Amino acid sequence: MTSRIGAIVMAALLVLYIVAVTQFAVALIGTGDGIVATIGVALLVFPVIGAWYIVSELVFVARGEKLVRELGAEGGLPVDDLPRLPSGRIDPVAADAQFPRYKDAVEASPDSWRDWLRLGLAYDASGDRGRARWATRKAIALHRAQTRA
Repeated sequence: MTSRIGAIVMAALLVLYIVAVTQFAVALIGTGDGIVATIGVALLVFPVIGAWYIVSELVFVARGEKLVRELGAEGGLPVDDLPRLPSGRIDPVAADAQFPRYKDAVEASPDSWRDWLRLGLAYDASGDRGRARWATRKAIALHRAQTRA
């Protein structure tokens, strides 16, 4: 729940930034000075990129949560029995020890969104957020392809 609140706060701050930059860009464009107006037009690109980023991240999170709920309803989520550090985080050594099981499952059935999602969760438990997102995106893509077929 705290990560969801953090995401909402960051999205709200990014929206405020987008509004401020857009207002500043419009003011620069309105000066009538060629170079200053050109800078204003260039500044309008940043809010577009920011808006695209917010939307794409929120869509990713919603789709990922949907898959986790679906896998959980099927009873397919990994059991969270890994030891914790004093900080409450999962012990990365213990997470790394369980990781090969999920990697082998993906290699055995590369078209299974369930195995890809479990691999993403294993990457996340190991602290590798980049690969966790990559594996989760693969799971989302496979799930979407299978539900369309």
